[in-house]
Amino acid sequence: MSVYLSMAAFALASSITPGPVNVVALSAGARYGWRLTLRHVAGATVGFTALLLLSGLGLHRLLAHWPWLAMAIRCAGVLFLLYMAVKLARDEGRVSDDATPRPPTFCQGALMQWLNPKAWVACVAGMGAFVGNGDERLLWQFAAIYFLVCYASIASWAWAGTGLRRYVREPARMRLFNRSMAMLLAVSAAYLLLERS
Repeated sequence: MSVYLSMAAFALASSITPGPVNVVALSAGARYGWRLTLRHVAGATVGFTALLLLSGLGLHRLLAHWPWLAMAIRCAGVLFLLYMAVKLARDEGRVSDDATPRPPTFCQGALMQWLNPKAWVACVAGMGAFVGNGDERLLWQFAAIYFLVCYASIASWAWAGTGLRRYVREPARMRLFNRSMAMLLAVSAAYLLLERS
């Protein structure tokens, strides 16, 4: 298997699995539709790719040198996930194109990746597996592959949410769906808080 195929497989396994970014994409797709959710998808993809590149250029060494910074990022991530969970849980469940609550933005998608310990682990593991020798050309190739796979993965969650949109048209169903997604985000936050890596 070529190194590029291995990179793509790693990127897919890391990006397609359930996590906070994908849960928000699913929920936003159901709530706001495909087009409005693509801002979140693009932001999360760009945010992750920037994190991957910076990790490859040495950011992971900084975090190893200052463990308190890694802990601060983890705590900020937990707080952000809980904030998103509360927003989802409090949503009234009305689905309309002119809804008062706004869909997740590009910046929120990027911020979610930077505060997501799963993203940090994927970056460090990916760097160790594919660019451990410090080859910058390989780093940029890995980032390009990851960008495409990450975008497609998060977009597939948004598309799945868009498919659910017709089933959650009634406010009561949407409230139930949103509270289920909020619970998943809260569980993710609890897991990140208790994890010791």
